[in-house]
Amino acid sequence: MEHTIFYPLISEKAVSMVETENKIIFIVNPKATKVQVKKAIEETYKVKVDNVNILVDAKGRKRAIVKLNKQFKASELSSKLGMI
Repeated sequence: MEHTIFYPLISEKAVSMVETENKIIFIVNPKATKVQVKKAIEETYKVKVDNVNILVDAKGRKRAIVKLNKQFKASELSSKLGMI
C-alpha cells in the first residue's frame, strides 16, 4: 500500500489532545488498518505507539487517533511536524 499516513490533523481539539492525553490525530489512507497505521507511525517518527483508534469523520476522511507511549511526548512530535 502506498502512503498510509497523509498528514496530522491540526484543530483546536487535536492540539488539546496533544497537550492533555499524549495523542496525535492523523488523516490516513481510507484502506489503512490500525496495525498498518501503528507500524507506519513507529517507523516514520521513531516513537512507540500504545494505541490506535480509527474513525471516519463527517467529511469522509479516515482519522487515526494515535496514543503515544509515555516515554514519548506528543508535544515534541507535533512541534517537529509543525503543528504547534
